[in-house]
Amino acid sequence: MDAAPEALRVERIVKAFGATVALAGMSFAVREGEVHALLGENGAGKSTTVKMLSGLLQPDEGSISLFRQPVRLAQPLDAQRHGVQTAFQEMTLVRDLTVAENMLLPNAPTGFLGQLRQRQGERLVSEHLASLGLDDIDPRAEIRDLELPVRQKIEIARAIFRKPRILLLDEPTSSLSGRDIDWLGELIAGVTRSGVTVVFISHRMPEVRRFCDRLTVLRNGKEVGTAAVDEISDDEVVRMIIGRSLAATFPPKPTPRPQRGQLPFLEVRDLTTSGRLAGASFSLWPGEILGVAALQGMGQQQLFLACFGMAPVTQGQILVDGKAVTLASPQDAIRANIGISLVPEDRKTEGLFLKMDGRSNVALPVIDRFTRGGLIDRDAEKAAVSEVFEQVEVAPRALYTPVGAFSGGNQQKIAIGKWLLAGSRTLLMFDPTRGVDVGTKHQLYLLMRSFADAGGAILFYSTEIAELVNLCDRVLVMYGGRIVTTLEGDKIEEEAIMRVALGEQDARGAAA
Repeated sequence: MDAAPEALRVERIVKAFGATVALAGMSFAVREGEVHALLGENGAGKSTTVKMLSGLLQPDEGSISLFRQPVRLAQPLDAQRHGVQTAFQEMTLVRDLTVAENMLLPNAPTGFLGQLRQRQGERLVSEHLASLGLDDIDPRAEIRDLELPVRQKIEIARAIFRKPRILLLDEPTSSLSGRDIDWLGELIAGVTRSGVTVVFISHRMPEVRRFCDRLTVLRNGKEVGTAAVDEISDDEVVRMIIGRSLAATFPPKPTPRPQRGQLPFLEVRDLTTSGRLAGASFSLWPGEILGVAALQGMGQQQLFLACFGMAPVTQGQILVDGKAVTLASPQDAIRANIGISLVPEDRKTEGLFLKMDGRSNVALPVIDRFTRGGLIDRDAEKAAVSEVFEQVEVAPRALYTPVGAFSGGNQQKIAIGKWLLAGSRTLLMFDPTRGVDVGTKHQLYLLMRSFADAGGAILFYSTEIAELVNLCDRVLVMYGGRIVTTLEGDKIEEEAIMRVALGEQDARGAAA
């Protein structure tokens, strides 16, 4: 690999958006045929770099070379013409089109007078998906009907369908887990064997170590170092990313408290929905972080949506403070006497209005609280939202800045802050650290533990098993749409969770 020529070099790149400098003289190089990781906190410049290499942005200063030739990538077609294809984290799939239609854009096969050859196109897409081990995906399915992990795999498959020489993977594992990550590893190995160079943008060190040859760390718009993956420790990488040592990634768990004399905030009995969920039962107590572990499509999404009034319940009961409730909509769930809120899987499309400022996003669920005589008391609203932003460590400029201008980590903190302002007692958190850097993850972990220690309760699903092990007081493990077992105390181990999640071991006997 040392003798391999360069496939990509960016040299002294500068990019500013008004007074905000996203890239401040950043340089790095990627060798032909390698898998090169690009790491850094949210806001370090990774997304700007990806957009620049994809032709969506142009540098203010500096140069880009592909295969030792200087290039100007003024538009996406320029990047594609030079063999650069990107699978974005914030996916570019058109939700109202089918898998095949998305895959074939903009070069679908046509016949006489330019008419689309639909069957031929679907056959080409079906063959391509099968070659990648995705033959269970129907080319005629509409994107809007597919789960996020499936959409992510289609985004990656589409980039490969276009036969790249350089493949940019932007947080490809952020919505994948278990066997899907195994699938991605096999895919990366396959394309590199065929001569493709891969740039792998990620926050997850296990995948970086598993897939990548070298890594480059960005901080504050500059590169702070490049190293071979097998020659640098995780601690060194963390110090490079955040500029300091991260003393303890996870906050310490409190000593288990007896629940005598209390009622669970949320109780689910034999809950079944029209989707995959079948006969789920559990109790969530004040002061508890209750984890949910499951591979894709095991009913976990239906469980969370049902508890937030977004999935019709066909059987069973939901109880709050020991009393049966009917949650026909999210409005029912967030009522003061219920106090349930959801931090959803996809913050950009389900949790926030990206074009609205942070103040409006946070205040919207409880806007009536600031309304007097039909008018909004802006001073009271600003004061309340400012207090929440201080609590979740978001800059005050979020009050008047569209949330779409913030990094993914700050967007997630704003999405959580919305429910803190609403006074929610129970947080349903569905993979809240997806696509979030190591420093912001640490902040979110502290925020979660603080919420629970203050008497709140959290139902927490994560695709990262280490989070469940280190954060949760108990862990529910789901398989086949059912809660198979509950682990607690020193029984919460990665191997124990994965055995049950894979259906290899039914660890019966733990109380739910």
